[in-house]
This record gives sequence, C-alpha cells and structure tokens, in this order.
Amino acid sequence: MTTWQGWQRFATTDPLAPPQPGDPPRSIEERLAYHSSFVTIRTPAISTLATQVRTLMILGRHQQTTARPSLIVTGPAAAGKTTALLHVGRACHLAHTRKNPPPTGSARAAVPVAYVLVPPGATAKTLITEFARYLGIPITARMTQTQITDTVCHTYQAAGVQLVLIDEIHRLNPRTTTGAQTADLIKDLTERLPATFVYAGINVTDTPLFTGTRGAQLAGRATLVDCGPLPARHGTHHPFRDVITDIENNLDLQHHKPGTLPRHAPYLHQRTAGRIGSLTRLIRQAAITAISDGTERITKAALDAVRLDHLAETHHRPRTRNR
Repeated sequence: MTTWQGWQRFATTDPLAPPQPGDPPRSIEERLAYHSSFVTIRTPAISTLATQVRTLMILGRHQQTTARPSLIVTGPAAAGKTTALLHVGRACHLAHTRKNPPPTGSARAAVPVAYVLVPPGATAKTLITEFARYLGIPITARMTQTQITDTVCHTYQAAGVQLVLIDEIHRLNPRTTTGAQTADLIKDLTERLPATFVYAGINVTDTPLFTGTRGAQLAGRATLVDCGPLPARHGTHHPFRDVITDIENNLDLQHHKPGTLPRHAPYLHQRTAGRIGSLTRLIRQAAITAISDGTERITKAALDAVRLDHLAETHHRPRTRNR
C-alpha cells in the first residue's frame, strides 16, 4: 500500500462481508479466507480518529500561511494503530471519489490519500524518496534532496492529495543529526502541501519526538489520539466486552452459540491486556481452528490452546513464586 496502485486496490476492493441472514452457506475455503482477512471492528479509537480527521481537513481547507493542524495516533504495539489509520484513509479515499468522480473517458483517477512508511534509520533523503515512490515519481541518483522535495511537492499538489498518512513515526529520533533533518523535512512538507497530516507510532509521547525545539513545534500542532488498550470498564460502559460482541457477531461458524465470547470478557481482557490486535488475532485463530477441526464453535478451551504473540503471552503468563 506504499504505492498509489497498491493503495487504490486496497481502498476500492470491497472487504469480505460477514454472513447475512438468508445467505447460502459458504464453503470451508471461503470461510477460512474470510476469517483470515476479517472485517474491521470499529473501536473507540477509530471513531475518534475519523471524527478528528474530518474536522481538521475542514479546518485546514483554506489555510494558506502556516502548517495545518495534524494528528498523532499513539499507543503500544498490537493496539490497532495501523488498522485505525488505514480504515480512516480508506473512508477518506472513497468519500472523495464519490464526490469527485473522474470525467467520463478519463484514465486519471483522483489521488486524495498518500500512505508512507518511515523507513528504518530514515534520513531526510530516504523519507522524501518514499514520498516520491508512492506516486511513481522518477528519481535519479544525481538528484539532490531539495530537487526531490520540490518535485514531490509539485506532483502531490497537482494530484490533489488531501490526506497524508505517515506510519512508524516512532522510528524518527530528532536528537540525532539525521533524525533532526528528517523531522525538519516533515515540517517543511506540512507547510508546503495543502494536506492534513496524520502520524502513527508506538508510544510516541515516550520517544524523543516531543523533546527539544522540534518536539515543541510538533506538540503545538498535533492532537494525540490514544489507541491504547481498552479498559474492561469505563463508568457504566464495558468497551472491551462491546468489541468482543462485535467480533462474535461477525464470525462465520456453524455451531457457535452467540453470547459465548462476551461471557469470557474478563478472561479475554486478562489474556490480551486489552489490546485489540491481540484480541482479534486470538479469536480469528480460534475460529480458523474450529473450522479446520470441524467443531465450528469457540470455547474457552479452544482459546486457551491458541498461542498468541510474545507480548501477549508474556503478559498472560502467571508469575511463579521464588522457591
């Protein structure tokens, strides 16, 4: 998805749909494929991000003199940050193309969204090269960073890019010379491009991104969207259990009894530490196993049998007393 062609395929390809009442039963292969990709569960973080992005895009639409306000999606690993970023980006892409369809017979499609990954050990030149690669802008070895940046800014404006998504922002370290130059490049892009910038990274507030003069500038322009673990309870609400219910409602199992998984909400919260990424992986793996072995239902024993990511397993492992 870090090229325009790949992003367009992602944004315009309908995701596999959950089973609907009255639909004919799907084959084992179809149901395995469905649980492998699955639907995007709308978490509180996704709802907050979607609202904030819409508001900031309107707020910055006619701003000319300074960088537009931006957003930073932050949280621990496996918390659903990239999922939230991609979901909102796809929604923006589809909304824009619905309102602005290309003229009849035109081969040129609108380019409302750009999605860029910060490369490991990023320098200003390697990052701006990623921006160029997204739109297929030809780059030669002799081109300077300034030349590439000028070309990128001209092409992005001509293409009508309105939303720039930058993932893995925690890889930047402004305390180093190359990191500082890369941070300055991003600031330059936010001032030259008429687009809203949204960043995503692991525990961004704990990284050097918010330190020093550059960090103060970023903190003064960016709103944080916390994509942290969901609490088991928030006032009178049970957000984690609500997400479990949504996941269960979208399963395609022949003998699974509705309400089974929400009853195990305390266990699932303890098992995953409230991380959405770990939760969806756990339930999807259990569903795939249930289809493969013919049981067609998820039980607590089936959930126990699934080995999760190391982070979740380390959290879940009970402490033993020193003997």
